[in-house]
Amino acid sequence: MLRRLLLVLALAACGLRPAAAATAERFTILSYHEVAEPQDALDKDYAVTPTMFVRQLDWLRNNGYHFITIDELLADEDGSRALPDKAVLLTFDDGYRSMYEHAWPILKAWHVPAVVAVVGSWEDDGAQVDFDGKIIPRERLMSWKELRELSDSGLVEIGSHSFDLHRGIVGNPQGNVQPAGITRRWLGAAKGYETEEAYRRRVEADLERSSAGIRKHIGRAPRVIAWPYGRYNRELHEAAARHGMSIGLTLDDGANLSNTPLWRLRRVLVDSSMGLPELKREIDFRNQDIQDNDRPQKAMQVDLDYIYDPDPAQQERNLGHLLDRIQYLNVNTVYLQAFADPDGDGTANAVYFPSRHMPMRADLFNRVAWQIRTRTQVRRLYAWMPLLAWDLPPGEPAARDRVVTVPGADGTHVNMGYRRLSPFSPRVRATIRDIYQDLARHAVLDGLLFHDDATLTDYEDASDFALAAYRSWGLPGSVQQIRASDDLLGRWTILKINAIDDFAGELADVVRDEAPALMTARNLYAQVALSPKAEVWYSQALDNSLRNYDFTAIMAMPYMEQAPDADAFYRALIDQVKARPGAMSRVVFELQTVDWRQGNRRLPTDELVATIRRLYELGVRNVAYYPDMMFDNHPDPGAMRALFATMPDVLPLQ
Repeated sequence: MLRRLLLVLALAACGLRPAAAATAERFTILSYHEVAEPQDALDKDYAVTPTMFVRQLDWLRNNGYHFITIDELLADEDGSRALPDKAVLLTFDDGYRSMYEHAWPILKAWHVPAVVAVVGSWEDDGAQVDFDGKIIPRERLMSWKELRELSDSGLVEIGSHSFDLHRGIVGNPQGNVQPAGITRRWLGAAKGYETEEAYRRRVEADLERSSAGIRKHIGRAPRVIAWPYGRYNRELHEAAARHGMSIGLTLDDGANLSNTPLWRLRRVLVDSSMGLPELKREIDFRNQDIQDNDRPQKAMQVDLDYIYDPDPAQQERNLGHLLDRIQYLNVNTVYLQAFADPDGDGTANAVYFPSRHMPMRADLFNRVAWQIRTRTQVRRLYAWMPLLAWDLPPGEPAARDRVVTVPGADGTHVNMGYRRLSPFSPRVRATIRDIYQDLARHAVLDGLLFHDDATLTDYEDASDFALAAYRSWGLPGSVQQIRASDDLLGRWTILKINAIDDFAGELADVVRDEAPALMTARNLYAQVALSPKAEVWYSQALDNSLRNYDFTAIMAMPYMEQAPDADAFYRALIDQVKARPGAMSRVVFELQTVDWRQGNRRLPTDELVATIRRLYELGVRNVAYYPDMMFDNHPDPGAMRALFATMPDVLPLQ
């Protein structure tokens, strides 16, 4: 069961692609596991029958595909010899005996090269093997002698699947078992989590032992590692590279393009459901770089503050209710709050993960995120995080480095209300980077949603750090002087927009050290899309957002904007998005379920459903709503489920 959950989780990983584009894949990699009849398989969901395996290879041969070796892949990489058209690399994970019995004879007969990645501890065990928590006879896996035979043939490259990372370890206080390679082990209440140094030593020792074992038994050290469960991070990559494994095989979605790093090569997981039509379709998707990420989003934004309870038992009941609701609604994307904001002012008072700089309200984000990703149909889970609105404890040096608003703003100007830290302070930037790094080390996530605090008004920021930055940009070191000139005001606005987006990019890169396939999204105020003047008011721009983030979640909330005609408001937004080629597939229209300006009046579910149907008619593809008031069943789950069932879930081939 653990193996299946982890593979399902791995399959949803999507490669970052700021702009959608059809392009030819350099080569396709197929990931096989068992080649066995269902009744003989250790995990029948990931077993391909011997007959289907022959049919698949025969189809590939008959349709002009060329099987390649690791040497050919490396030659193409260094520019010494180009790969043939329609190149395919076959890989086999785990080292099952069924591969030796059923696949190896066909590879020999047709002279097809392949990679076999083995788990060192399984090879070294005695009469029995602990196979992901299930004890199996040792003879269900290949022996070192048989692996040496494959290697000596010149057709098969023996790679690593780690020594003992192909298993789960406890990753949080609630006891969730998570991939050993990327998880900081929970050692109990007395000790907490393993330290970063202990984690590094553990994975380094594992990969060193794996490499040494393969060298000893096969005669050469591995050059390839198949990341266990498809999960990997920069620490694992660097450790593997130190031991000669420069090629890493993932289960990430998307094509292997010219800029795909060797340590992040993407594979098609061939499972028991994949016949020839499905194999062809999957290869065609990869060839056009159509990803799971391209599915229309049906998203809900979830306040973790609603789940939290000081009573752990009640908190678990709350979580169970959320999971049931997500499952019933059949949403495919969740934006999950990772910070605590109990007073609802938009500023983070604490976080839901261990942090060096912020108080932890509860160690909850990892638990909830993991349960959503393994117990529901959700394909993409984003951590919803502030960019600047952090209420740091008074003892933190960066707590004093706040955004400063100059006098003169009146009721006609934007007043954000958030207590924000200045993005121009080096102390602030370092502190926030640490907070994001802490999140990444203690959760498995697919993306980041940057909060709507990623903004500076046209009266901000007048902190000393900001004024120094303006002078470095060739502007006066005075907000009042800048505002006195339309020319300077316009230049200042553009530079602030880019400074905010660049900082968000830095934070995303920090998280990518732990989640290299991370996606990014940001909230954008609707007025920014509707009026060029609003770029000055918010230091946001739709074009910049489309360039810098995978998705832009426009807060399409007419009640919040006090729009006199909601339909006209939506139409104007859609017109602006449609005016930008390709933008409709990368913009999320985020709708409100509550009218905050009218005493938190709940909008009728019928109105929300009608609005979404109308948006869909007008060409909108990605829809989200906020907030989801799960304890009050608002919006009504039956109506939303029926609505989402009518919305498309897959993109056709282009």
